[in-house]
Amino acid sequence: MFNLPETSFNFGGDEYIYAEISRDMRVESNFKALAITEEVRKRNIPGIIDVVSSNASYLVRYNPDVISARDLLVYLKEIDLTKSDPARLHLPVRIVEIPTWYDDPVTQEYSRRFQNRHPEPGLSNFEYVMKVNGFTDKEAFIERHSQTPYLITMVGFLPGTAWHFPLSHHQNNIIQSPKYDSPRTDTPERAIGLGGAFNVIYPVNGPGSYQLIGRSAVPVVDPTKRLADLMETSFLARPGDIWKYRPITEQEYNQIKVETEEGGYRYKMKNIMLSPLEYLEKGETYIRELMEDF
Repeated sequence: MFNLPETSFNFGGDEYIYAEISRDMRVESNFKALAITEEVRKRNIPGIIDVVSSNASYLVRYNPDVISARDLLVYLKEIDLTKSDPARLHLPVRIVEIPTWYDDPVTQEYSRRFQNRHPEPGLSNFEYVMKVNGFTDKEAFIERHSQTPYLITMVGFLPGTAWHFPLSHHQNNIIQSPKYDSPRTDTPERAIGLGGAFNVIYPVNGPGSYQLIGRSAVPVVDPTKRLADLMETSFLARPGDIWKYRPITEQEYNQIKVETEEGGYRYKMKNIMLSPLEYLEKGETYIRELMEDF
């Protein structure tokens, strides 16, 4: 029998309760955080202003004039108990394809521009990530990275930024990398970065310290709402969704970019019901089943 990690609760001033499910990043902790925050929203408890899930925790902001901290804590502990059995959790999420130009000239140029901040200035970011993960063949690296599905565990930093973690039970298959020694002052929008085991797509130009390994052909944020799939919120990322990278050529990258600029691009998506219990019990077999026909 599997049980999800036990949560510890802490007060943050007069308006926040911070719930920590685990200190380290664990996929099952994220499943629990997603399930709890969704349930809190559904209950519409008077006094709650906002609830946000993170990698292995969640934060609740409340109005102490409407609900006391102690009463709210009773609610949260009761919800926490109902979400500790993975057999009772089913998360409606999407699988989303990210067409990607790996080792593109723009991220190569940014590698050169900020090489004085890098742990190995003589290597591009892409070459560095290959080296620290033991790859000598570029295509083998791209295949490994693109074959792994990534779970969006948190959204934040810049609006639309999705932190996504590899869905894999085999640690040897997880690509990881140290960050820059000192952050870049600029990063190209749609650049794909890697820091530790986390991946991120920079939604707009801005600072960053993750290693740049390629560029998404599609935006992850669209304030103009010209793309049909982003009209509802302007943001592609949803906590709990699974992103899957697909390697593309320069020609296909440019073609897709034109489609997005003209507003005609449609994201490849698949709605699924994610089962934490099956993930824990079946491991890689369950991950392969999720990715069938995608």
